[in-house]
Parts: sequence; C-alpha cells; structure tokens
Amino acid sequence: MSNSVPISGLGKHIRASLVLGLPLIGSNLAQMAVNLTDTIMVGWYGIDELAAVTLATSIYFVFFIVGSGFAMAVMPMVASAEGANDKKQVRRVVRMGLWISVLYCAALMPILWNFESLMLMIGQEPKIAALAQDYMRIAQWGVFPAILIMVLKSYLSAVELPGWVLWATITGAVANALLNYALIFGNWGAPELGIRGAAIASILTQLVTFLVLVTYANFKPQLKDYTLFLRIWRPDWPAFREVARLGWPIGATMLAEVGLFSATAIMMGWIGTRELATHGIVIQISAMSFMFYLGLANVATIRVGRALGQKDLGGIHSAAAAVTMLQLGTATCVILVFVLFPQQLIGFFLDRENENAAAIIAYGSGLMMIAVLFQIVDGLQAIALSVLRGLKDTRVPMLCAVFSYWMVGMPSSYMLGFLFGFGGYGIWGGLVIGLAMAALTLIWRYRIMLRRLQIQL
Repeated sequence: MSNSVPISGLGKHIRASLVLGLPLIGSNLAQMAVNLTDTIMVGWYGIDELAAVTLATSIYFVFFIVGSGFAMAVMPMVASAEGANDKKQVRRVVRMGLWISVLYCAALMPILWNFESLMLMIGQEPKIAALAQDYMRIAQWGVFPAILIMVLKSYLSAVELPGWVLWATITGAVANALLNYALIFGNWGAPELGIRGAAIASILTQLVTFLVLVTYANFKPQLKDYTLFLRIWRPDWPAFREVARLGWPIGATMLAEVGLFSATAIMMGWIGTRELATHGIVIQISAMSFMFYLGLANVATIRVGRALGQKDLGGIHSAAAAVTMLQLGTATCVILVFVLFPQQLIGFFLDRENENAAAIIAYGSGLMMIAVLFQIVDGLQAIALSVLRGLKDTRVPMLCAVFSYWMVGMPSSYMLGFLFGFGGYGIWGGLVIGLAMAALTLIWRYRIMLRRLQIQL
C-alpha cells in the first residue's frame, strides 16, 4: 500500500502500531464476544432460535454499522486535531458525534420495532421471522448505548488511551456471558427466557460498558483538559456539520460491506434453516478474525490522521506500510487456524447431541475453506479504507466500496449460488470476489491520494 520507506521509520511505526493496536484488537474481540456468546448459547438452546438470532443480528448490525459511521468519523478528526494540539476541536468533534448518534438511534426505533413484517417481505419463514422479532423488540433498545460506546471508543483511541476501553469491554463481555447463562436457560433461579434472555443480557452489557467509559472519560486526570461533557447540551452546528459530512460516507461504506454479508444471510435463508444456521456460525468465526484486522485498521486511521495533522508525509508512508505488514502477518496466522481446526471451531457453537450437529459441522467446514480465501483481501481492504479515513478521504472510497460489494460481489454471489447451482458455497465465493475488488480499487485510490499529498505538503 505504501511506497518505500526508511527501515528505521518503519520499525518505529510497527512498534507504535503494536502498542496502540493490541488494546484495540483486544477491545474489538471482547466486544465481538458479546455477539459470539449470544450465538453459542442460543445455538445450544435450539436450531430455530439460532436461525432467528442469526437473521436478527445480521439486519440489526446493518443499522448499527451505518450509525457507527458518525462515531468512526470522530476518530480521524480527533487524531488530526491531536496532531495539531487543538484540544478545543477535539471536544467539539466528540460532543457532536454523541449528538448525531442519539438522533440516529431515535430515528431507527420504529423500523426495528416492526421487524417481523420486514422479514416476511424479504421471504423469510414465518416461524423464524416471529422469533427474530421477539429478539429484536428487546435488543433494539441497546442500540443507544452501543453506538455511544463507539463514539467514546473513537475518542479514547484517537488520544491514544485505549487501555481502559479494553478493560471496560472485557468486563462487559464477562457480564454478558453470565447473564446469558442465567436468562436464556433459567439458571441460578432466573426465568428461562430463551432468545429474549439473550436480548436482555446484551442490553444490560451495553449499558454497563457505556457507563464505565463515561466515568473514565469524565474523571481521568489526563483527560480533564478536554472538559468533554461540560455544557454538552449546547449545539455546535459547524462541528455537527463537519462530523456529518465526514461520517455519512463512512456509514454508507460500512453499510455496503455489512449489507453484502447480511444479504448473503438472506440468500442462505432461501436455501434452508440449517444452511442459515451454519452460515451464522461461520460468519461469527470469520467476524472474530476480522476484529484483528479492524483493530489494526483503527491504528492506521489514528497514526495516519496524526501524521496528517502534523503535515508529515513520511509519517503517513510509514504508518500505512507498518499496519499493512502487521495485517498480512495476522492473516497468515488466521488462515493456518482455519485450515487446521475447522470442525473444532464450529463445534463450539453446537450441542453435539443435536440431530443436526453433524450435518452443520460438515457443511460449515466447507464454508470455512472459502473463508480462508478472503482473509488477506478482507484485511487489505479494511486497512486501505482506514488509511483513507485518516486522510479524511471518505466519498470516493464509498463509491469504490459500493461498486465492489454490490455491482461485483452481490451479483457474483447470486449467480454462483443459484444460477450455477453451487448453493451456499457459491454465495460465499461471491464474497471473495467482492472483497478482492474492494481491495484493488481502494489501494488504487490510496496511491492517487499520495500523489496529491506530495504536491500539497
């Protein structure tokens, strides 16, 4: 992704990227563990319930990720302001990021409340659609703290204080596992609530994590100068517009990618309940690996954003190259795990006594081999997107993403899955094609931006 850089500069950036990246990767994994725990425990509870939660969380995540675009916009803006030592601008950006997030969540609620009707319109089985709505009408209330957590996480990461984000998220993940165990199955004297219990556990987890981060951001001595929550009710329309301008293309880009994965869940649902449940398991496993790439991508945004604020072209080169090297090494390790232990990974999500378990493990092992193919391209496109966000370039990358995922990836999935008769394996093959195209177009855009910066800086 980068032109040649001095070895010393590259080594320094690799070390700095690891120091910042490891807590971010850990917090991403801990956050993902909330959804992972839901999937595992609901899978133990029943296959129909697993299919319903897979469907609900796939669509919920689409809406969540669009709103997260505004939170993600906070990260490069704060990083650039930090690079220029402008604490007032940091405060303005974060406050308006919180404002926009609350407004977005409020607008989302009526859509999520009528989830069953939406699922029936797109051809899902009535029984699964009804179960999915039972889950969603509770889980939807967690979208407020969930997206506000993303804003605070972007802020704390950009000022390079990600450690508490990690510990707060780990605490939330542990609490979620305990609450799931109690409320899904009726353990420890709690009522047996099934998937409703999983939804309640997720909400409580998000609330606890949010309150911990608010407390830390407000009382940490090192953050006192930012006075983040002082008169937070006062609007700052210029900063509001700036966050919105940068954030909506990020949200649209993330929607294009996550929407592609959610659309594959819908297509798997057309094939059958067992295939949809299997898809949900392998997607969760792949999403866990993506948390490594996402943590490194966040590092890229922060390091590149700071270098941009300091007008350091060499720093931009080195930051991009360092994170790319780390991503390629991580992807290699993930591929080895996927190839060597597919059945064991899938087995974690199932009750082995269930009559469908053997078929799901066999089918899922094939999907895992296809997931191997997109580890490198998925990571590369995530890094390229984040480097461009650090450069505050979001609109053209959005167009690249929409083209790659929906004009290339989606038709490929449908054609391979249904027209050519490869079923679920063909649907997943289309994912590989779309992600590869995204990686190519975004790296092309990055090189164009470098040439422009060489003239401007």
